[in-house]
Amino acid sequence: MEIEKNNNKELVPLEHYLEQYHEVDPAEISARTGVLYDSQRSVFQLRFFGRDYEIAFPEFGAKCLDEQYAYDALASMNPAKILAVRYLLEGVSTKGTGKFLTYREVPWGEVYYRQFNGRCMMRLAYGFGNRLDAFRTAMEAMHAQPVKAADAAYQVEVFPGYYVQFLLWEGDEEFAPSSQILFSDNFPAGFHAEDLVVICDVLITILKQLS
Repeated sequence: MEIEKNNNKELVPLEHYLEQYHEVDPAEISARTGVLYDSQRSVFQLRFFGRDYEIAFPEFGAKCLDEQYAYDALASMNPAKILAVRYLLEGVSTKGTGKFLTYREVPWGEVYYRQFNGRCMMRLAYGFGNRLDAFRTAMEAMHAQPVKAADAAYQVEVFPGYYVQFLLWEGDEEFAPSSQILFSDNFPAGFHAEDLVVICDVLITILKQLS
């Protein structure tokens, strides 16, 4: 697998998780996460940010099965690779109730809210708040589902059963653009508050590339 070498802050944890991944039992991963494992071909079948991937084992490698996908996060971003590996190592299969949480409502969300607001909500608002058509185009390219909220809103399946909603209000001469980000209420069962910052950061980067 090709790894970006220019960011040691990302590279060190990625290499750490890859070492763990090499030693785990793929049957245990499949039972815990619900991700299908083909033992004959030694690959997991993982849905990640709206796309289907084959994830090789024990040497991690990702192949996007949608050849028309314009931007492959698992081929381009170390944070995306860390998310995928960590989900296989630590994730659980769980369903939400249909309710969604703000970041402040997830455990420890208040502690990390300033970081989340800057890296995610403000970045989303000022990146797309005056470009709603570009936002819609990028979301539809990801197979995201439209949501009846705000001026433009979509729901993305990050991992199987885990959903994030991006809501945007358009800016004008009088008001600045604004955003809200919501998480299906099963996220606290499988992810920490810090993880949600990375998830949204990766998703916004994907949107910028697709737009």
